[in-house]
Amino acid sequence: MRLEKVWLIVRCGSRAAQLQARRCAEDLRAHGIGVIVAASGLAQNPFPALLATEPAPPDLALVLGGDGTVLGAARHLAPHGVPILSFNVGGHLGFLTHERSLLRLADDGSAEPSLWQRLLADRFALERRMMLEARIERGDGVSATATVRTRAPIAAADVDADGPHGALNDFYFRPCLDEVSPTCLLELEIDGEVVDQYRGDGLIIATPTGSTGYAMAAGGPILHPGIEAIVVNPICPMSLSSRAVVVPPRSRLTVWPLGESSRRVKLWKDGAHASLLDPGDRCVVQQGPHPALLLQLEQSPSYYRTLTHKLHWAGSLTNGEASSN
Repeated sequence: MRLEKVWLIVRCGSRAAQLQARRCAEDLRAHGIGVIVAASGLAQNPFPALLATEPAPPDLALVLGGDGTVLGAARHLAPHGVPILSFNVGGHLGFLTHERSLLRLADDGSAEPSLWQRLLADRFALERRMMLEARIERGDGVSATATVRTRAPIAAADVDADGPHGALNDFYFRPCLDEVSPTCLLELEIDGEVVDQYRGDGLIIATPTGSTGYAMAAGGPILHPGIEAIVVNPICPMSLSSRAVVVPPRSRLTVWPLGESSRRVKLWKDGAHASLLDPGDRCVVQQGPHPALLLQLEQSPSYYRTLTHKLHWAGSLTNGEASSN
């Protein structure tokens, strides 16, 4: 792997991540590798400025934080083909990150090479994770009772504000009014065919990577990230017949907010705000054109081992210990 320039992305507000980033930056520069350090968080997004001012994308993005920091990096760097190597420093669950113990910087004389030696010797695997893309189309003039829809083109002024939005985990639609009952009515169309109308707390559209996130918390299935598919999962639907479904990756999903004009819906991408939709607008979600590139350092990685560790599976219900098998 060529390592001439590295972007060191640090979880905003984490002292542990900042301290580790300082060590990494010093070590990278000692190896003659150019490095740019930037903080990332819900209120701080360094990527638009970096991509606009730097002459070229980096050879590697080294992310120190939790899953949220990785998701933010993937949304911006996947279109540029930048591989991401992440470590759980200051994060929480860490489904997408390596354990901090693998972050070995200097050569301490042991048989194990340092992190930089491993990267330069191509001792890693590269995972391609499917992403989603969403575009919002405004103002069809659709009423709550309309049965025939006239589909207007997207206005030029709306292109930047309304997409494309990328997501590695999921898009979800939630009511945006706090002063009324937190429910909404969403119609789902798949490949031109109306499939269901969901009345409830919202709707999740997730990748296999995102199936262990909000979708799992809402009762959806867990998909292996090696599968390319899309999970459609209602959030607390007011109907026993509204169930999670898994559809092919090439599907075109269109979500229409229905109801009164005051029933606006908020679109979220990987837990970050994306846009607002009014009844009459629509959001089209499809597989993204670029996968996220995640570096894997473990010699024998196991997705099932990650699940059992993170979700505390295969343990005793009484003492929290694993079985003897």
